[in-house]
Amino acid sequence: MSQKSDTAGQVKRDQPWLFRTYSGHSSAKASNALYRTNLARGQTGLSVAFDLPTQTGYDSDHALAKGEVGKVGVPISHLGDMMALFDGLPLGDMNTSMTINATAPWLLALYIAAAEKQGAPRAALQGTVQNDIIKEYLSRGTYIFPPEPSLRLITDVISFTYREVPKWNPTNVCSYHLQEAGATPVQELAYALATAIAVLDHVKASGQVPARDFPQVVGRISFFVNAGLRFITEICKMRAFTELWDEITRERYGVADEKLRRFRYGVQVNSLGLTEQQPENNVYRILLEMLAVTLSKNARARAVQLPAWNEALGLPRPWDQQWSLRLQQIVAFETDLLEFGDIFDGSIEITRKVEALKDEARAELARIAEMGGAVAAVESSYMKQRLVESNARRLAAIESGAQIVVGVNKYTESAPSPLLAGGDGGFLAIDDQAEIDQVAALRAWRESRDNGAAASALQRLEADARSGANIMEASIACAHAGCTTGEWGETLRRVFGEYRAPTGVARASIDQSSTKIEGVREQVEAVSRRLGRRIKILVGKPGLDGHSNGAEQIAMRARDAGMEVVYEGIRLTPAQIVNAALEEGVHVVGLSILSGSHIALVGEVMERMRAAGLGDVPVVVGGIIPAEDEKRLLEFGVARVYTPKDYDLNAIMAGIVALVDQHKQAA
Repeated sequence: MSQKSDTAGQVKRDQPWLFRTYSGHSSAKASNALYRTNLARGQTGLSVAFDLPTQTGYDSDHALAKGEVGKVGVPISHLGDMMALFDGLPLGDMNTSMTINATAPWLLALYIAAAEKQGAPRAALQGTVQNDIIKEYLSRGTYIFPPEPSLRLITDVISFTYREVPKWNPTNVCSYHLQEAGATPVQELAYALATAIAVLDHVKASGQVPARDFPQVVGRISFFVNAGLRFITEICKMRAFTELWDEITRERYGVADEKLRRFRYGVQVNSLGLTEQQPENNVYRILLEMLAVTLSKNARARAVQLPAWNEALGLPRPWDQQWSLRLQQIVAFETDLLEFGDIFDGSIEITRKVEALKDEARAELARIAEMGGAVAAVESSYMKQRLVESNARRLAAIESGAQIVVGVNKYTESAPSPLLAGGDGGFLAIDDQAEIDQVAALRAWRESRDNGAAASALQRLEADARSGANIMEASIACAHAGCTTGEWGETLRRVFGEYRAPTGVARASIDQSSTKIEGVREQVEAVSRRLGRRIKILVGKPGLDGHSNGAEQIAMRARDAGMEVVYEGIRLTPAQIVNAALEEGVHVVGLSILSGSHIALVGEVMERMRAAGLGDVPVVVGGIIPAEDEKRLLEFGVARVYTPKDYDLNAIMAGIVALVDQHKQAA
């Protein structure tokens, strides 16, 4: 395809996508300093990571928040925190993406209140709230309420913003975490599009948007996707997304304006494939994945944020984020990528693959529609079960060597990486003092506010939630009155209740010949005979970490190996886990934590185990755990520590069986 030229003969370049880095940690003040640094280095949009208490509607001093404050994002407990987060950053001029779901109405309310404090009108605000609960039930796990009230809250945000904040993207349908949970490209396409259909159908049925304005609502729906290393397939997936979305919005919703039918998406490329072993290789993976969402002009991302090379080790430092930002800038400004039209138009191979993906996605969408739509497919565990199975097949392929991961299951010889040679181990560690300071500041905030005004605002919020009124204005009033994230969450929990999504493990299955598990099963049988009963393992997810993929795979493989498995899903307190271990009479406890809160949570579990008389039951821990923290866990009495480098599930199972046998013999 020929290059584009202007009248003076100069080559015209398309505008690049928004350059983002997904960041936030420790405190609002520390995150503000990081944002200022990144903007000064050429970042063109903010992407805010919130910590798990903020994402799940708890204050920083709640029992479930212990060890989680400021770990995977910034804690935002009230308007003061939000104002500190954006201190000196004019919100009327910013484009801010907020990765927030269950508490999206509240964080958007805080953002609007902070903008109003700055003097910026609502209509000037530009940005995105993710506001996609369905994928939270399937993958990330930061949901609070049951599906129906959750869809109602999503609808309230959409209906409010199209009138009051017309430049805002009120829902960012997210297939990113679906791929992280093992989704195939077809599942990504189908499940994300089914989610968008469920949301738009709910908005339409709510009556909050007049029919004449509905195309405007459709035009504000955006998507957030993932790009993996199957380079050609990822390009085709994105072209399939754009064509299917155009088809759905035209045929299902009658949107005539082509601009309002465009598939607008941002992307963070795959973090699942980043390796702890030889982590410097991740730079090449990230670049290739980025090209998959920028090379095809007709399916090019509107915003890109890249993980850092060291995210399989821990949080990236500012320099690591700069390195990822520079990668984007080199592609955008040093190459000729933006000087051409779509270089894949007319390609026979690309067209063949795109059409195949579309046909398979349409068939899967039809299956979901027959079940009653995306919500029904969540409640029946259909989609979750399929993701667990897909992830199991992916892991089995890596174990067997059928899927090569360089530095992990092939080409593993390596010199020590100089990138890891510094005193910090090559990543950012969060100081425990950050949580102490945040809790103290939160309590001071409560003491200094007008508690009568806060109580009155919360009463209005509860009344609007019960009556069916749109909750956004009441939420903004709560923000201005000094209400906290936990108070907002507690109020709506009283109205809507809480929800525990299906784990998908019970009915998930794959061809066991692919896992080569026969040898482990023989070990389980032999040790079970010596024990006098079947080996029983409790797989627990303490704290607020909702990344359940690893725990699900451990539970599934343990079950297939012949063990009896107790797995109750995510978001359990240490007390609940220890109580379950006691009541179930388990032989071993496995804890999975990926949020960085392993020291605090495992320490409490171990203390409670000893107090309950379970000190002789071995505990194993898995997660993103630095070497220094591994030593501390072993000092606590943990028997084994597994990290992302331990990809061989059969070896893990064999180690657990041997551990149970050793403890039985010692007893």
